[in-house]
Amino acid sequence: MDLIRLLLVDDHEIVRAGLCSLLANCEEMEVVAEAANGEEAVELAVKVKPDVVLMDVTMPGMRGDDATRRILECVPETNVLALSVHEEEAYFFQMLDAGACGYVPKRAAPDLLLTAIRSAADGEVFLHPSVAGSLVQSCLGQSPRWDREAPYDDLTRRQREVLILVAEGYSSKEIGEKLDISARTVQRHRANIQKSLDLEGSVDMVKYALRKGLIELDEA
Repeated sequence: MDLIRLLLVDDHEIVRAGLCSLLANCEEMEVVAEAANGEEAVELAVKVKPDVVLMDVTMPGMRGDDATRRILECVPETNVLALSVHEEEAYFFQMLDAGACGYVPKRAAPDLLLTAIRSAADGEVFLHPSVAGSLVQSCLGQSPRWDREAPYDDLTRRQREVLILVAEGYSSKEIGEKLDISARTVQRHRANIQKSLDLEGSVDMVKYALRKGLIELDEA
């Protein structure tokens, strides 16, 4: 199993220490750097190129969403997972719009955070139930760009299967096992789906599937 290399970003040292203590017990994960603010996070991300950045949302100086944009511009192979005390919609959508692939409240159980990190490392979307409902309501109330052409019928049966499984939060490896195809083939299907539907990533795929009624998210 490949080691998941992590950059922790939080302006509270005690929070970073707690995360380090938690992650030290997980053999598949390694904290390679820590940052106390957004500016430092961008510099370290460029330097160490982590697999996943655990990003606080509100910090002095550069905010978490701005730091996320900068990191993804400079190190596009890195995935950002928001970890915040805030559960209000405004913060949640700021981070998703910036390119974060997930959002986890700091009150979440440790096992749930580890699951979210694994999902982020695979480039998958992870939304805590407390914020998933906001995404559902947003999708129901919007008319996104891809509704104008709605080329869903042009997708192949396999592409539809992959789209639904991605939107349900399965990793490429898990999808491959379910469909008896390789993870690389799954990645190829994902790329073709995003191109066909004019989607920009996993979050867009979730939104699309919700809008089309292909999946439901647990709002509990």
